[in-house]
Amino acid sequence: MSYLKSNPRFLNTVLLGGSFTEKLEAIAKAGFNGVEVWQQDAEKAVAKTQQQLDALSLARTDYQVLVDFDGAVGEKRDEKRREALTMMMTARALGSPMILVAANTAACDPQKIVADMKWLCQQAKALDLRVAYEAMSWSTEIDQCDKAWQIIQQVDADNLGLVVDAFHIFALRRSLQDLIGIPKEKIFLVQLSDIEMPKESDALKQIARHHRLFPGEGNFPLTGLIAYLDKLGYTGPVGLEVFNDHAAEQDCTGVAQRAKEALENILMKGSTDA
Repeated sequence: MSYLKSNPRFLNTVLLGGSFTEKLEAIAKAGFNGVEVWQQDAEKAVAKTQQQLDALSLARTDYQVLVDFDGAVGEKRDEKRREALTMMMTARALGSPMILVAANTAACDPQKIVADMKWLCQQAKALDLRVAYEAMSWSTEIDQCDKAWQIIQQVDADNLGLVVDAFHIFALRRSLQDLIGIPKEKIFLVQLSDIEMPKESDALKQIARHHRLFPGEGNFPLTGLIAYLDKLGYTGPVGLEVFNDHAAEQDCTGVAQRAKEALENILMKGSTDA
């Protein structure tokens, strides 16, 4: 049997080269039923993007990514709030149910994080949007899932949940212990990728943005993560967020197919860690 067998499958467009249209066609052809859409892909042609996604029957897993928002300091705080409002309006127009917020990796006031996230969730709720909050392994404050979960609990908003990104857990040599106690309904999204460990911590950002691997090509303990999520009863989207410069230079149709095969293979192997 395959673990998480009923969960929606998505692919992040960052993996693929080619035009945005070619990427979407490759994702649909490979058998994914959802896609993570980036701001730069959609913000200048929202109506066209919506039509393309509809024509290919691709769900909008999320619209991303709002960066350096939580705890932004000085004039940056107002600037980021304006950006957030624009992003949420675009997400709404695209038909995306959710925006993704990456934990601040710049100058950050930790005392403002909860207030900022409360404001964001209130604005998102008015547009019937959910907010997926992602710990970042090089964040100045929220670099682990358990820390992100603490913020989510303090904000206490129905439409705020966690992104479980395998990279940001395992690249820091963290474990599934970081997920203990987080209810399944508060996990909004699961992103998988792989690398060969060990890696020096000062290279994390470079690896994350250019050299991630497909699940099963490295040595992250992904099958354990999958078995844990399956046992928990997680029913949300699961897919790949793989930044890989080499893959982006190849034919996107073939790369998308390889990505789908890698995803299904690792989900199948998760049963061995039950």
